[in-house]
Amino acid sequence: MAATPHLTTIGLDADDTLWQNEAIFQFTEARFCELLAEHAEGEVVSARLLEAERRNLSHYGFGVKGFVLSMIETALDVTDDRASATIVRQILDAGRDMLQHPVETLPGVPETLEALAKTHRLVLITKGDLFDQERKLAASGLGDFFDAAEIVSDKTAGTYERVFARHGDGPGRAMMVGNSLKSDVLPAIAAGSFGVHVPHALTWALEHAEAPENEPRFRRVEQFAMLRDVVAALG
Repeated sequence: MAATPHLTTIGLDADDTLWQNEAIFQFTEARFCELLAEHAEGEVVSARLLEAERRNLSHYGFGVKGFVLSMIETALDVTDDRASATIVRQILDAGRDMLQHPVETLPGVPETLEALAKTHRLVLITKGDLFDQERKLAASGLGDFFDAAEIVSDKTAGTYERVFARHGDGPGRAMMVGNSLKSDVLPAIAAGSFGVHVPHALTWALEHAEAPENEPRFRRVEQFAMLRDVVAALG
């Protein structure tokens, strides 16, 4: 059996892998449902919002700004285009609050990154709004651990092939770590990298996917700090 190529580069997702993110979206969605309570039940509003987000991904991309636009569209939808200027203003205010929310790093992240940065190239690979992701990285205090940061419009096998060729020794000598099976793990494995799933209690519905349990390049760790064991085992 051929030996596994030496791992030189570790790609890391940001939102809900390094710091909290989905909790902020869910809190805002709850506020949004309350705002429209006289027009529709909360479950209806949430379902319409998810439909709008799914429709709009190819137009607005990922992140807070697209979420805000989808909330405005949903408000118009459930009110038959009668949503008041006050409602729109409150949605915009909620989006601004999201963009100013403090960054809360997840347990074990700083010390694990510090250890891994001594032995491997670390590359932040995240999708979302450019300004917001740059703000969160700066506010997190984690920036110095990374050799490079890539804020991308989407995560596909092609994305990982390009990023790991640019900042590493190609996907075959790289690992991608993240909370999303759909975005962080499956396309990285398809590109020829290892994919490590770090589950988070809250994961956006549009990021759900089945785990590739029989894939030899798939790994799962229940806590971020356990990533060091996975890296050590792969040499």
